[in-house]
Amino acid sequence: MYDRGRPAPIPFERKLFDGVTYYRRVRLLPRAMVVHILKIDTKTEGIRFLVTPPDENWKEQEHPVKARKTSQFLDDFDLQIAVNGDGFFPWWSHGPLDYYPHEGDAVTPNGLTASSGQIYATGAQTDEIGEVPELFISRRGSLVFNDPPNNIFHAISGDRMLVVSGQPADGLDASELDPRTAIGLNRNGRWVYIVVIDGRQPFYSEGATFAELAEILIDFGAYNAMALDGGGSSTLVIEGDDGKPVVLNSPIDQYVPGRERPVANHLGIYVR
Repeated sequence: MYDRGRPAPIPFERKLFDGVTYYRRVRLLPRAMVVHILKIDTKTEGIRFLVTPPDENWKEQEHPVKARKTSQFLDDFDLQIAVNGDGFFPWWSHGPLDYYPHEGDAVTPNGLTASSGQIYATGAQTDEIGEVPELFISRRGSLVFNDPPNNIFHAISGDRMLVVSGQPADGLDASELDPRTAIGLNRNGRWVYIVVIDGRQPFYSEGATFAELAEILIDFGAYNAMALDGGGSSTLVIEGDDGKPVVLNSPIDQYVPGRERPVANHLGIYVR
């Protein structure tokens, strides 16, 4: 049902691991939309988080990390779940022969990024749409938005807040359709919701607006949520029964369905 090729556009629900359930939701109106959701119980024994670490010699480099596909990130660190993270630079896409980054090219996340206590990107505090949102994950695995602790352990930034105190954030666009990635928390932070929506694939899934993405998160129980990088970056991966990466959604890069884009950072989850 989910392990090879483009996922069938039919609703689906399955427990993947202890404390982790996968939901596929399909909409036909007002347009085709395929939504992938992981609901994760952070109180489950053995669940730990990982933000992409920097390169070994990152302090001596212009850019601190090498771009890798989300499935490669999962494989490299023996994770059970991985999703793409923040936007990054440099980046361009002028065609199948003129794009950056390729796998292994040097890049920098747009916003604050930390892994296991190493802060390796600081980013801008604000951009053209306002304050840049940040998700902080403690050593013990508690998650909180926009409230940095004294000692940052893991941190990953996003594009914008989508849900604030149970309501859609102000000023969310309701017209532009794109593939989307988002992460949300319920009110007490126990439940994590990872949402990836496929897009740019006519008659299969055309994508979602930020306003629609917020409503999907709220419907699932998110009290606060932020958008991660979307478009061709949107990718959700799990470890399959054979230990190899399985892409749950239908990513699209260079307008090729199923093609993964190498990105700067990711959020990973250990379950076992």
